[in-house]
Amino acid sequence: MRNKSLFSLGAALLLLLALTACRPALTRPAAMSSPQATATARPQATATLAPGLPAKPAPAATGTTDAAAAVSALFGLAWDDRAAFAQGLVASEQGALADLATASVYHIDLHIDDSLAQATGRLEVRYTNRETVALEELVFRLFPNLTGGSMTVTNLRVDGAPATPGYAQEDSVLFVPLPEALQPGQQAVISMDFDVAVPTDAASSNYGTFAYLEDVLALAHAYPMIAVYDDEGWNREIAPPDGDVVYADASFYRVQVTAPADLVVVTSGTTLAQQQVDERQVLTIVAGPARDFYLAASPNYRVVSRQVGETLVNSYAPARLKSSAREVADVAAQALESLTARFGPYPYRELDLVSTATSALGVEYPGIIAITDDIYGRAFGQYLESTVAHEVAHQWFYNVVGNDQVDEPWLDEALTQYATLLYFGDQHGPAGAEAFHASLQGRWEHSDGAKIPVGLPVAAYSEDGQYPGTYGSIVYGRGAIFFEALAEVMGQEAFDAFLVDYVQMHRWGIATAESLRALAEQHCGCDLEPLFQEWIYP
Repeated sequence: MRNKSLFSLGAALLLLLALTACRPALTRPAAMSSPQATATARPQATATLAPGLPAKPAPAATGTTDAAAAVSALFGLAWDDRAAFAQGLVASEQGALADLATASVYHIDLHIDDSLAQATGRLEVRYTNRETVALEELVFRLFPNLTGGSMTVTNLRVDGAPATPGYAQEDSVLFVPLPEALQPGQQAVISMDFDVAVPTDAASSNYGTFAYLEDVLALAHAYPMIAVYDDEGWNREIAPPDGDVVYADASFYRVQVTAPADLVVVTSGTTLAQQQVDERQVLTIVAGPARDFYLAASPNYRVVSRQVGETLVNSYAPARLKSSAREVADVAAQALESLTARFGPYPYRELDLVSTATSALGVEYPGIIAITDDIYGRAFGQYLESTVAHEVAHQWFYNVVGNDQVDEPWLDEALTQYATLLYFGDQHGPAGAEAFHASLQGRWEHSDGAKIPVGLPVAAYSEDGQYPGTYGSIVYGRGAIFFEALAEVMGQEAFDAFLVDYVQMHRWGIATAESLRALAEQHCGCDLEPLFQEWIYP
């Protein structure tokens, strides 16, 4: 077991955490000296630093080496065959395979070019109309057209018949006309080919989460994603640059990735097989339920692993960063234990953390977390624990419990910050919780403690919004403090039970401010309207 410096209580942590989050400003904060900490026990495990495969590689696939045949086999799988997905889920989560029988299922065949700046793919998705109205069209999001790269789509088909696409919102919205209205409960299979150009400069938007930088390929939202249909219809809006772009339903993914043989490929989900095909590697991956699918790859990755219950925690970084790789794995393991005890099971058998060139401190994806290489490289090492714990908490609030991250970002970001507060209390006692609370208060003070509503869309806090430049201070700072106020009004015991129920009620669904408030009122038997008017609503 190994101890690390956490923080000194007081001004150092307040400044340290005043800026940390999964989406800080694009300009990184200046480094500060690392404060001291109280020793805490780490999960016991043997550290390994090894090249190559993901930490739990499946045996190499046998049979044909013909790429076309492999693709045919991938897309020939029965849509309702969920057996493979069970391999990536902890035992308590296996019931989701039956509970989510109508969730969308993606088949993706992705080929990464040797340059790592281009990719081509074939996508098939079976969509079930789970609405109460007939749908005249389906809508996909092409996020690379908003994040510094590009995506084009060809050979669009609906149930095998050619279809003519329509585009909107800077070509980030793809309309798929249906030959007949899709009635409630009916299904359609949409297929298309797609080409992706990956940005290779640090100025790429969305924090470099979709980019090839510093020998790391990061592919966030690099495939056509079916949009969410909610009370306002199909979601089509362009997210402001301050926040997240993805608002998605939980789905299942079968993915075949063909890539240069020297790459260590880390993805959402579980790798079922890996083989050599014409001097390239072909990986077969299953993921889900999950909000989206993420991939990171580098020839330089090495892995450090920790076991936490049924879940293997893997930290990927270049060999020169092995010390931080171990520390990241340790903190992630601790956070996984702490938050599982509070919110219910983490769903997957793997949790991967990867060092990337993102200009954010950390970015969450299902079963995988991108951490800036500046943390792994110790330039921002003092941010390590808070960033890793925050991003692990997002596995519950964003992935397990979904929300509209563009219009209601507080539902995941503020609650994730509150979960991080709980983590610090669990690991470092009352002093740790007090210090993290001070950091939240410090964030809020960046807006002079203004009582700006927490429950607004990201756009309201952006440069052209009603409250410019306040996203971090209000959503991350004041928003987390709101949950402390909510706990005080409800009573801590009722509040803790409410959070557990909140996760269970919305597991793999999408929560709203209204559903959160209604459940909280149910648990406390009280009227929370005054509190929500004071903190959340405009």
